Amino acid sequence: MKKERAMSQEADDKGLAAVVLERLENERLPRAIDLKEKVDAGAKLDDMDIAFLERVFADTEDLKPMVARHPEYHALAARLMGLYEHITSKALENEKAG
Repeated sequence: MKKERAMSQEADDKGLAAVVLERLENERLPRAIDLKEKVDAGAKLDDMDIAFLERVFADTEDLKPMVARHPEYHALAARLMGLYEHITSKALENEKAG
């Protein structure tokens, strides 16, 4: 029974990972790169940008258990979190600057 659950979890994880990686490549990463360029140029985030980041952070929380089970995703997750942290920190700096 445990082995069946483990195999089922592995299959679920592979399917979820495929969807997440496709979304990352086609939607999330291009948008994050655009946001990084925007804040690096001194611009402020608008409501749509903030909503996007909120969705990303909510999804990240949901994915933590899967990432924890799969060390092969740790480096990618860390790099993405670094990118999002840069965006939010720079956006806050831009807000404070006026």
